[in-house]
Amino acid sequence: MFAIVAHRLSVTNAALLAAIWPGEPASQLTPDEALALMRPGDVALGRLDVLPSVDGVEPGLEALRALEARGVVVLNGPETLMRAHDKLLTAQVLAAAGLPHPETRLAVPGAPLPEVDGPVVVKPRFGSWGREVILCTDRRVLAATLQDFRRHPWYPRTGALVQELIPPCGRDLRLLVAGGEVAGAIQRVAAEGEWRTNVALGGHRVAIADPPAEACELALLAAEACDADLVGVDLLPRGDGWVIIELNGAVDFTAEYADGDVFARVAGALTTAAEPPLEAVS
Repeated sequence: MFAIVAHRLSVTNAALLAAIWPGEPASQLTPDEALALMRPGDVALGRLDVLPSVDGVEPGLEALRALEARGVVVLNGPETLMRAHDKLLTAQVLAAAGLPHPETRLAVPGAPLPEVDGPVVVKPRFGSWGREVILCTDRRVLAATLQDFRRHPWYPRTGALVQELIPPCGRDLRLLVAGGEVAGAIQRVAAEGEWRTNVALGGHRVAIADPPAEACELALLAAEACDADLVGVDLLPRGDGWVIIELNGAVDFTAEYADGDVFARVAGALTTAAEPPLEAVS
């Protein structure tokens, strides 16, 4: 049995279920349903997202941990999802792996204002969709932004990240990594007058058939660093290279991500990732 463990049947989840392991039972289950139905040898893909309140991850991480203990093969397990969704943990993991990422500090209510040298980006620790991502041009604007954040429930609970600004250029690159290979890519272009590239903020996608080799290498290393079986890796150009901006452990994607069937490509890579190593079956 294969199951996507998630709280909503997104277009991406539906397409993956249609593509993966034809002829085998596949379904989407909530974490509680997965605990009730899944048995040793089954395969579960964790697709828990950040909360709309941007103060944590959707319920179910403990269920994924229990499934692992039961002998279910869990792709994108609880630790992986936390490394991808908790942007502070993402920064620590990427730094430990020596991968390029904006300098990141944590701001919490009552603590001294982080020292900054130049413009910075302030964002929720568990953010998504471009919500509450603010460009601060100097220390005065940073102080005002953090003061304004005090009215949001998420800020006292998790704090906010203060990150070095990688100069925006109106576009970024999202690479889709599945099972240790780059399965797709898209360029996101910001809406007119907007520096953030999020589609939720009016940006649009442009297909890119041949992503740069250096960007692909960084995306693969980022996925390896957080032990992700399926992850979106967002990068921005800097000079002659690339910088990893964010990871998305519940990445949604569309047919535009590849010339062929991107869902079949991802499904095949996940099927391979779920197979036991040769030494375990010999």
